[in-house]
Amino acid sequence: MDAYENEIQLIDILNVIWKRKWLIIIPAFFLAVAAGIVSFLIPPKWEVDAILQPSKFFVQTEQGQFEEVFVADPRQIAGQINQNSFNSLIASELNLNLRQFPKISAQNLRDTKLVRVIIRDKDVARAKSILQKLFDILRTQLDKKINVEVKAIDSKITTNEREIKNKELNIQSKEIEKSKTKQQILSAENKLKISEQRFSSITEEMKSVKKRTEEIEKQQRESLEGKKEGMEAISLLLYSNEVQQNLRYYNTLEERLSAEEITQENLRLAIKEGQEEIRQFNTDIEKLKNEMEESKNQISLLNDKKARIDYAQLVKEPTSSLYPVSPRKKRNVLIAGMLGAFAFTMLAFLLEYVEKQRITNNKKLEVTKEKN
Repeated sequence: MDAYENEIQLIDILNVIWKRKWLIIIPAFFLAVAAGIVSFLIPPKWEVDAILQPSKFFVQTEQGQFEEVFVADPRQIAGQINQNSFNSLIASELNLNLRQFPKISAQNLRDTKLVRVIIRDKDVARAKSILQKLFDILRTQLDKKINVEVKAIDSKITTNEREIKNKELNIQSKEIEKSKTKQQILSAENKLKISEQRFSSITEEMKSVKKRTEEIEKQQRESLEGKKEGMEAISLLLYSNEVQQNLRYYNTLEERLSAEEITQENLRLAIKEGQEEIRQFNTDIEKLKNEMEESKNQISLLNDKKARIDYAQLVKEPTSSLYPVSPRKKRNVLIAGMLGAFAFTMLAFLLEYVEKQRITNNKKLEVTKEKN
């Protein structure tokens, strides 16, 4: 029974629509035509957009890796643009009427650090110039911190280069001192060889003197044992004088030998100290070279960091859409037609309802009259 009643109701609805179709179709048609005419009369607007990337640089983490850091949060930049923070400045620089200034909208592209800026305007050239001027203003503001960072990097590079030059001069100075020390060691070694030769010569001479003294003493004993008269006193005197001379000469040789020993000790000490100085020079030079290498690596890292710095840039130049984005004529006509059809359909049902109520009231009135 419900299904039957629903079917009847649907038929009634269709009957009402069919009965008053012209009331629905004609006004809806004229509304659609009016919307189309208005859409054609409204000046078309194009969408001009650009995509910009904020300035960025790199900072070194504790692990020695470089981490990308943006000067400003793209969402913050988009928020400032949407709040019309730059409109007055742009209008004054481009000599535009602020009251007729087009709306600028911006958004941070999802999962990126890019900002998309959009203008809808009937003058494409003006929209492009506004976007370009907006980028120039943003770049001036954003690149200030980048310029500070670049100057800091250049200062560090200059400092490291100056340190490298100072270390090079220090190495050259130490190399010269090292060369002098080597010459001194070589001279001491030569003197030591000469002293050793003299020491050996003196030792041989002392042996010879000692041997000669022993021979004289032996001859003196033999002379005493021979008991030769007349020659005894003279021989003893001669032997005694020669022995005394040999002993004095031997003592002189001993003094000279002691002096050579002292000289050799001093020379060996000088050689040892010189070798120690050379080892110290080598250590210092190696340390300076390592420090220079470290400074060069630091310069390389700083240059790499500087090369990775990106100033604010337009990833996409201001570009207009191929076709106007407003007014959307077909959509406006379709919406006007649909709204008109819906409104006049409701009016048709209202009129049908009023008419039925009037007929019902008339019938009730006739019944009442018949009864009376």
